[in-house]
Amino acid sequence: MTEKKSLQTLLSHSDYVAPEGFAALPVAIHHASTVLFSNVAALRSRDWKEKTGYTYGLHGTPTTFTLEARLAEIEGGTHCLLAPSGLAAIAMVDLAFLKTGDDVLLPDNVYNPNRELGNWLAQDFGITVRYYDPLVGSEIAALIQPNTRLIWTEAPGSVTMEVPDIPAICRAAHERGVLVALDNTWAAGIAFAAFEHGVDIVMQALTKYQSGGSDVLMGAIITRDKAVHERVELAHMRLGLGVSADDTYLVLRSLPSMKLRFDAHDRGGRRVAAWLKSRPEIERVLHPALPDCPGHAIWQRDFTGAGGLFSVVFDERYAEPQTDRFVDGLKLFKIGYSWGGAHSLCVPYRVQAMRKDWKGQGQLVRFHIGLEDPDDLIADIERALRLL
Repeated sequence: MTEKKSLQTLLSHSDYVAPEGFAALPVAIHHASTVLFSNVAALRSRDWKEKTGYTYGLHGTPTTFTLEARLAEIEGGTHCLLAPSGLAAIAMVDLAFLKTGDDVLLPDNVYNPNRELGNWLAQDFGITVRYYDPLVGSEIAALIQPNTRLIWTEAPGSVTMEVPDIPAICRAAHERGVLVALDNTWAAGIAFAAFEHGVDIVMQALTKYQSGGSDVLMGAIITRDKAVHERVELAHMRLGLGVSADDTYLVLRSLPSMKLRFDAHDRGGRRVAAWLKSRPEIERVLHPALPDCPGHAIWQRDFTGAGGLFSVVFDERYAEPQTDRFVDGLKLFKIGYSWGGAHSLCVPYRVQAMRKDWKGQGQLVRFHIGLEDPDDLIADIERALRLL
């Protein structure tokens, strides 16, 4: 100690500094709201918008900066910002680029909370929100208005699984000066190179494959263009969006195994989907890697994998009470939203209430194939099918 301090002061102030030179494989967890500056000049010269230094915990710590940098590298982007959830990341994009009088286009198979957010923007903020056929491709050009500022895409739709022609949509949008945002959660930044196909803004729900543990809520916005990034960064600051250091660490810890897990989900998913395709109870299997899925040819052209999420449409002779009984009868599959974790999940959807253009009559059930043995999952489904 350089000078004698009272016990109460010693509890908050110590002269001890840990020695330098410590190195370990895990990224350190930095808990901080307050960030300290060496002097007033440093405080006044540091810019929160530049990630060359630290100003306040909400704007980043070494832990969050590291995750952002790694996610940008995986996705092939340059800039990344974290949000408390995938939906928070979607809202951040909307509020960065839309204002009263603007127009935004959403695919009709969009993630339902994105649809609800769009309805709110239309009702309370004076933003025109229109929905388009996810398979519209280049014909989306006819829908672009002078006030259209943003087009959302989702590849594929996370319930009905249509695979859109992202390059065609991007070409049509860019000819009119419109930005394209992609929800790339299904492909996890692994199976679809969004920026190489023309996308301007990528949203990822890190809750899924990046976490892999069904225990973290987080989202990310990844961009390449600095001007686009700065718009998102201002919205991020103004909305006060931050993530916890502990949750950030959990995602960082899971990244090294993400590709291995994704590939295992993919193998299991294709095996279970192919078996379901042979069942007389199932009218259609909506898996992008199977020929019957809308947009399959586009998936073959643009994607390198499929993960573990797909849906099935039951034969019309089975009504909702019967398919609900099927879902309740599953043992290994648990009933719950989301995907990307080790445990298999199953959820029935009332698609007719969600999609105005949905033409199917059968009941839709979505599966997430986890990391269990696919043969055990098939046996579980076969037992539950007997309850129909």
